Amino acid sequence: MKQITQSGQIGELQAFAFRLDAHSGVPVYRQLIDQVQAAIASGALAAGDQLPTVRQVAVDLAINPNTVLRAYREMEIRGLLDSQQGSGTFIADRKIEYSQAEQDRKLGQLVGEFISRAGSAGFTLQQLISALRELEPGNNISRQQHIKEEEQ
Repeated sequence: MKQITQSGQIGELQAFAFRLDAHSGVPVYRQLIDQVQAAIASGALAAGDQLPTVRQVAVDLAINPNTVLRAYREMEIRGLLDSQQGSGTFIADRKIEYSQAEQDRKLGQLVGEFISRAGSAGFTLQQLISALRELEPGNNISRQQHIKEEEQ
């Protein structure tokens, strides 16, 4: 599927799609904002990429279009998106800096979701900590060593 980027160039449409978690306790508009920010951070969305229309997101997720509009407007106010009447909504070509409070809020939300999902999959907090330590750069302790330590 083709898309027209903000600069007018034709390119391949990104496979970006919103997903909602009804059990997270996070408002829907906030989930949409967080997903766009995460997609930008991971490189799944880049400056000039076009987001789905408000109507399309509302239909796909079976939510009120005003909820999508609220998320898009808030991201536009923050400088994350550029909306062009008749053309669509695009990822802005700006580097966004977040306040410490916003970073702390996001980290708390991510940690809470991570622990909740891992706990429902049967993992303990200690197992999570061990797995995260393995990912730390310069850590030479293998997963088998962590497992042996836990068994003792």
